[in-house]
Amino acid sequence: MCGRFALFRWNPAFAALPGFPTDQQAQWNISPNDSVLILRAGVQPDQRTLARARWGLTPAWLTDLSRTPAHARAETLVEQPMFRDAFRQRRCLLPANGFYEWRGTTRKRPYWLTPGEGASLFFAAIWEAYPVEGHEWLSTAVITQAAASQRRPLILDEDGQRAWLDPETPLHVLQALLASPQSALRERPLANLVNDPKLNAPECLTPG
Repeated sequence: MCGRFALFRWNPAFAALPGFPTDQQAQWNISPNDSVLILRAGVQPDQRTLARARWGLTPAWLTDLSRTPAHARAETLVEQPMFRDAFRQRRCLLPANGFYEWRGTTRKRPYWLTPGEGASLFFAAIWEAYPVEGHEWLSTAVITQAAASQRRPLILDEDGQRAWLDPETPLHVLQALLASPQSALRERPLANLVNDPKLNAPECLTPG
């Protein structure tokens, strides 16, 4: 399961998007419940805007805030009451440079997965708004696909990103994206420094 990812590098075009926080810092070890950036469709065609959201989906009707899923399975997204309305109406993307994966039986070892060193990628995701005392807080969940014994985030290419964000995209096209094969990723074994969720530094990517 993709329980951690990182966003520590972005290009000037990304930083120029509406909503990019002026105080945005590099995040090397993002965990569920952390604040993340989400990319959504803007008012104008092909416009994209950024916003901060909590990683852990919080629909407005939810009363138990200890149960906020960080992930939504692609296979059941369309039918699950927790996710189906957001899937149809509130889709977004999570920008990242890569994500971490732990493997092993007795002692799990961390790996860093990315399309290429310094690359950018976008996870398919959904978002919700949760009103609290007159303020609207945003939250999000990452869409995941089965990958052998793991689950990995659904990574979309440029065409897939455009279709995912477009509110007019037909359901059958969205369902095809949910089942789309994933491109190959580079992976690198890491030292155990990233195991500490409080560590937010380049040392997270120390080779193992």
